[in-house]
This record gives sequence, C-alpha cells and structure tokens, in this order.
Amino acid sequence: MSTIRLGRPRSALLPTLVIAAVLVILFAIFTNVWTDRLWYVSFDFGGVFNTMLITRIGLFASFGLMMAAVVAANAAVAYRLRPRVRGAGPASPLLERYREVLEARLVWVIVGIGVVVGLFAGATASGQVFTYLAWRNSTPFGTTDPVFNLDIGFYVFDYPWWRFALSFVFVALLFSASAAAVIHYLMGGLRLTGAARGGSPGAQAHLSILVGLAVLARGVGYWFDQYGLMIADATILTGVNYTADNATRNADVILAIIAGLCALLFFANAVLRRWSVPIIGLTLMILSAIILGVVYPAGVQLLQVRANEPVRERPYIERNIEATRAAYGVDDVEIADYSAKTTATAGQLRADAEALPGIRLIDPSRVGPAFEQLQQVRGYYSFSEILDVDRYTIDGTETDAVVAVREMNHEGIEAQNWNNLKRVYTHGYGLVAAYGNRRQPGGEPEWIVRDIPPTGKLTEYEPRIYFGEKQTDYSIVGAPEGAAPVEFDTPSGGEGGNPATTTYEGKGGVPIGDLANRLLYAAKFADVNILLSTELNPESKIIYDRNPRERVMKAAPWLRVDSDMYPAVVDGRIVWIADGYTTSNSYPYSQRVSLETATSDSRTQMGLPAQPASMINYMRNSVKATVDAYDGTVTLYTWDDTDPVLQTWKKVFPGIVKDKTEISADLLKHLRYPQDMYKVQREILARYHVTDPQNWYQNSDLWRVPDDPQQTGSKETPNFLSIKWPGDESAVFSLTSTYVPEGRQNLAAYMAVNADASSPDYGQLRILRMSAQTQIDGPGQTANVFNSNEVVAERLRPFQQGTAAAQFGNLLTLPVGGGLMYVQPVYTQRQGSTGAYPVLRFVLVRFGSSVAIGDTLQDALDQVFKGDAGANTEEEGGDTPPKPGGGNPDNPAASAAIAAASKAFEEAEAALKKGDLAGYQAKIREAQEAIKRAEDALNK
Repeated sequence: MSTIRLGRPRSALLPTLVIAAVLVILFAIFTNVWTDRLWYVSFDFGGVFNTMLITRIGLFASFGLMMAAVVAANAAVAYRLRPRVRGAGPASPLLERYREVLEARLVWVIVGIGVVVGLFAGATASGQVFTYLAWRNSTPFGTTDPVFNLDIGFYVFDYPWWRFALSFVFVALLFSASAAAVIHYLMGGLRLTGAARGGSPGAQAHLSILVGLAVLARGVGYWFDQYGLMIADATILTGVNYTADNATRNADVILAIIAGLCALLFFANAVLRRWSVPIIGLTLMILSAIILGVVYPAGVQLLQVRANEPVRERPYIERNIEATRAAYGVDDVEIADYSAKTTATAGQLRADAEALPGIRLIDPSRVGPAFEQLQQVRGYYSFSEILDVDRYTIDGTETDAVVAVREMNHEGIEAQNWNNLKRVYTHGYGLVAAYGNRRQPGGEPEWIVRDIPPTGKLTEYEPRIYFGEKQTDYSIVGAPEGAAPVEFDTPSGGEGGNPATTTYEGKGGVPIGDLANRLLYAAKFADVNILLSTELNPESKIIYDRNPRERVMKAAPWLRVDSDMYPAVVDGRIVWIADGYTTSNSYPYSQRVSLETATSDSRTQMGLPAQPASMINYMRNSVKATVDAYDGTVTLYTWDDTDPVLQTWKKVFPGIVKDKTEISADLLKHLRYPQDMYKVQREILARYHVTDPQNWYQNSDLWRVPDDPQQTGSKETPNFLSIKWPGDESAVFSLTSTYVPEGRQNLAAYMAVNADASSPDYGQLRILRMSAQTQIDGPGQTANVFNSNEVVAERLRPFQQGTAAAQFGNLLTLPVGGGLMYVQPVYTQRQGSTGAYPVLRFVLVRFGSSVAIGDTLQDALDQVFKGDAGANTEEEGGDTPPKPGGGNPDNPAASAAIAAASKAFEEAEAALKKGDLAGYQAKIREAQEAIKRAEDALNK
C-alpha cells in the first residue's frame, strides 16, 4: 500500500507581511496628502493644493501611460513578429529557459515592462509640474531676441517644456527599441552568433523603424539646440557668441538635416534590410556631430576669434550687457563720478544735518543678547539671534527702529510634559522695538515698546505670537465657548497674581476634534498622545508649519522668498513681511549667477537662511507677502504687475495674489526694498556697471563686494540707513553698500537704492563712483585704522583685557560733507557672566584721515570736524541744545568758546602726529570744555 505524501503547506507569513507593508505605505501616502490638503484649506489656499495635485497626477498618469503603452505595444509587436519556425543550430540552455518563461507568462512580462517604465516616466514627468504650468499659461514679454526674433517668453516658458517633451519621446523610442530587441532575440528573431546570425524580416523591419524614429527625434533635438544657444554659457558670456553664431548654429541645422536623412535610411531598411547602409549613415552622423559640433567650433574659436576676440565678440557683448541689465532690473541705474573730500572742516555737516539722526548705531546683529536679557521676561521666551530694522512714525517723526518679537522657547519650560508643550505654552507675546540711533545712559537700547503687557509708543495691537521663526513644533489650541482657558498667556495678570490664560480664536489651524483627523495627525507626527488625549474637544485645532517664511513658500511654491522676514505692527496686528521673487534661468543673453553665492554674506554666516544653490539669469521682486503672527494667514500682494512671469503664475493660480491697490496705507509704510534682490543686483553691477564692450571685455574696471571686517571670508552685509544723497534736498530711507576694486581694498564706489516703498522714487539705484585721482580707504582699511589708532586703542584698552570685552558693530558708510564718512558703534560686554549682554559704549567716526572715538556720535563727529560738526545727531531724543554755530552769531562768549575749541582741536591733532598721547587727550578735554561753554552761552 503506497503512502500518500501531502505537500508542505505554504506559509502565509510572507504574503501577509507584504500586504501589510503595502497598506502601511499607502496609508502614509494618504496621510501626507490629505493632511497637506487640510493645511492648505485652513487658510484659504486650497486652490493651490488642488492645482498642484491634479497637475502632478495628470502628468504622472498621462506620461506614465504613454511610456507604458509605447514600450509595451512594441514588446507585443516584437512577440507577434516572432518566427513560426526557429532556425536550426545550437541554442543556449539559459536562452531556452528564458524563452519558455516568456511564452508561459507573456502578458505578465509585457505588463511588468510597461509598469516599470511607466512609473519611471510618470515620476519624471510629475517633477515637471512648474515647467508644464508655465508653458500652458505663458505670457509674452513683448520683447524679441536679437538672433531669432522670438519673444523672450518662448525661452522662459516654452523652450524648457519642448526640451522635456523631446527628451521623453527620444527615451520612449530607446526603451521601445531595447525591449523589442530583447524579445526578438529571445524568440529567435535575432541571432547574434553562428552562421545564421542576422534577423527575421519582421524583426529587421520593426527595429529599423524604431531606430529611425529615434534618430529623427534626435534630429528635431538638433534643430532645437540652436535656440538653446541663446541661453547657453559661452566662453566669456551667456548667450550666442561669435563662434556659436557663425559655426555652432550652422552645425545644428546641418546635423538636423543629416539626422533626417539618416532616419530615412533606417525607414528604407525596413524594406531593403541592408543594415550596412543605415549603420554607415548613423556612423557618419556621429562623426559629423563630433566634427561639426566640436571640432569645427573649436577651430573657428582658435583661428578666427582668439586673436581678434574683442572685435569679434563686440556685438555679442553689447547684447549680453543690454540683456543682463534688463533681466536684473539695473538698466536705469544712475552712476555719477564723485570727487570725495578728504579734509574735515568745522561745520562741514550742516547741509547734511537731516541725515545724521538716521545713522543707526544699534546693530541688529549685535544687540540680540541685550534684547534677550532685558526683555526676555521669562526663560520660556526668546528672540531671534539677528534682529530686524523697520520704521515707525513716533511723535510725528519717521524713526528707524530695531525690532523683534518675543517668541515661545520650549527649551526654557521647566515641566517638560506633553500637555505643557502642546496645549499650554502655545505662543509668544509682544513686539519689542528700540530706537535705531539712541541708547540709555548705561548703553542699553532705548525702547520704543517693551515689557508684558506692552508699554511705550506702540501698544494698541494684538500681541500674541502663534506663528514665528522659532515656532518649530505643533500646538493644539481652541476650546468651546465658555470653557476655561488653558493656554498660558502672560506671567501675571490672572486672579490672585497668577499667570493669565487665554484661548486661541484665530481662523488658522486644522480642526482636530473628530476621530478621523486625530488619527491622521497622530500618524503624521508619530505622536499617539494626539489620539489618546482626553483634553481635546470639538473646537480643538492643530497649528503647525508655523515658520512664516516656510508658509509663504508653501502657499506660493512658484516664488522664491527673501531670506529675511521681519515683523511689524500693521493695522493693529503683528505681521511678518516678506519679499517674493520670480526668477528664471532661461532669459536669452542674460548672464547667470548663483543665487546662493550672490545673496550670501556675513548675516547668512551668522544663521540667516540661505537661498538655494540654483543658477538664475532673471529676477523680479513681484510679490509682497504678509503672514499674520496670530492666525497664520498668508496674504500675497502684486508688487510688479508688469512682470510676465508673475502674470503667468496669476493665470495658473487665479485669485491667490491680490491687487497692489489692496495694500493698506499702514502696511505700505513698512514695506522696503528687498535685501536678496539688492544683493543680486550689486553682484551684477560689480561688472555690468560697465556698458562699453571694450572695457567690459578687458575687465579694466571690475568691482567686488568687500569682505565684512568683522566676519573674515564673508561679504559685507548691506545696511538700511536714512541717507541724504549728494544734491538731494532730504534724507531717504535706503539700502546701502560699497564696492572695492577687484584685487584691492580701497573704495571704488558707493551704492544705494531708495528703499521707501511709499516714495515715488522707490527702487531707484544710484552709484557714486570714486575718483581715480584720490584714494578713499575701503571698509577693510578703515577697520584696520580703527583697530590701530592709538587714541582708539587707549580708550578701548580697559575693555580688551580682564573681565570685559569690546565688540565692533556694523561699519556704516554715508555720503556726507562732500565726502564719505565711516561710523562704527563699539559695544562692551562683561565676560564670564551668564547674564552679560553688549552695551553701546563708544562710537568711532572717520572722515578722510581724521579719526575719532567718542562716548556719543555727536562727540565723535565734533572731534572729527574741528569741534563743530555743524549738525545735531539728536541721540538722546526730545529737545536738545543747539550746537555751536546754530545760535546767535553775535554772541561774543559763544564765538570765543568756539574759537578756543577749534584751536584746541588743531593742537590735539598736532600732538597726535608727534606721538604725544597725553597732550592729545588734554587738548581734547580742553576742546570739549570749550564746546560746553559755547552751548551754555548760546542757551542764555
């Protein structure tokens, strides 16, 4: 009796694990997609999410299906064209095995091939969502290129998409030919060895047509390559140069024709089946591509251009200069020669008196610790390391201010539990602002608004900060009407002197009261407490992605956002203000720059976010954006409505960007010229201030942005200052910077832009070009003079040793008194103390060769300008006594005192030149006493 053997039961473990893994992946994808949708809908940007998602899905599906269909169809055709009778001859056992598998599972193999290539193509196409949307909604620039007379919009919007489409067709044909060749080989339609090597008529015809189509697609690519020359990087410029115009363009046209002829040979081979002819044609095409595309242009460059490059390239350099200046918005920059005075005389700043109060002595990169120590209030609050500069109208006067918001810092919370971190300590409180040009007697900032609750000049606003630069975690807020509030609000103000509490009432945030959303967010943040907490209620909301810059970038993914957002009190609310840029890398003839390199400076080295390392050759500040610090609302406003790139994206996302006319008057006061835009423009103007092609080619007047004297290896940061431009009647809030010649350290030029958005001259770039006859020291040289000056060293010596340390603030440059003046605040700070912070102790001033250090700016200016600067800095605020020269000229006592001060200053300089430091100090004290006598006499 035979035994019946039962087969081993198949384990269900592996299929179960596979199914579970697939379900987990699908749930994770669904969670991310659906929570993103909820996030966008929560602040009325659901249209952005829908447009992006639908477009991505559409591109993935359409291109994936096209690729899958083309490759799978050709694989099926190859199988259908298999020989009915295989040729005689030895066959590989492995090949026979593959053939059996293919015949047994034909459908699965073809479907598998289609799925793999389809997923690859779909994923690639979905990454082209912005290229596709820009092409579908393109807006003409109204300007044509000088070579092909095509609208600039063709290169910016159309050309990138057509290049992708051509590459897709070419790859689809290559995949199809490869798949068909493999199946023909497996099924015996192709034989690579033996006496019977070759192919069946069907296989040869099939492959001939596929290869011919691929060659034809490459020929179309050659034709498009000539347009690509307009945005290609050539030897010395971006765009068509002499070689490209006279060699490469012709080569591309010839290669396109050769490719077309070669494709016809492959099509003919489908009937003739003589592979030697099309193979020879393909070989000749490849050789032609090498000769015409590489050797011929190189020969033209070597034989015709190199020895005569300035002459040959002149018209192309002219085009490059014109296009570059237009693409970066610097074509209307005003450049004036400036013979800067270097001799300081008494009363020299009288004509520039209005600008002196705008000299910002409070350095936003230095005083962060002072804000932290003096206005932190509690350990769970914190300020940004780098503060911001803004303007407010205080007592009827526009005043420069250094500002920051008091944000929540979870690291300072003593009881580190989930409830405290997520539901109690949810927000910061209040904006803190200090005068930019004032300090308290001890050197601390003089506050415009401070403390909790806010006191000072700005108090009528919503102070709670739920969205800020330090808010990196999520919070759960909200409660039913009438419920006891649980969110910590202020350290005092509650019953019995306890902390005050509040309940979030903003519209921002995603409802999380229902079980489904709680499950999704528990999965998203990998936090089961969201699901298990019994404290959540039907009105609960979760707020996350709270960094204002990141919110703008997600709300408008087609924008690049300035690296420095700044807070302001606008219409009774704290809002974060950002500048949004539209950029392109395809503006014909415009020179490319690295966005990261152009915008990096000493502040990015200190922690300010950096721009991505992408290349651009077109840039506009087309959008101003705000983020409400209380409810996270993102609002986008049109700023440059002439920008075709912005017009294109407004078609893609209708209604997302509001009209410029909707900017409130209060918001307009706080808008300013964008810093990253300015940095890119100053990088461009370092070379493109030169408009003569010959001088441009020779680099005879090349500038560069100087290094920051306080941050070795990083570029100088531009400064917001109120300056009076030579010849103007009044001072203007401006963004300023300097240039030095390439390879040298002396000053080459001074650049400023009108940064006041309410001014009719907003955005006007102006440059003062220094005279070549007189050398003006640059920032680095001036910093060296400050550090090596004996008087300065003597005053700072007590703070350079022991328990104190001196810190140099931002080195400011101003065009005043017919020359250029450097001003630098000096801070001192105790060492070895956890509560130490920098205080403004001295001010350094340099004009020409005159250097002074004073307890105040006024003191230093009067020293430099022979005892009388001729203007009042108003550092202390309020009414200050007039300076000598500003009172009654007939006052004999004042005149005598002024004369004595002037003589004492002259004698002080003479003593300093002799190295008599003690004599210098004695004469300075004598001059200061004389100034005091003059003030007393004028006030009688």
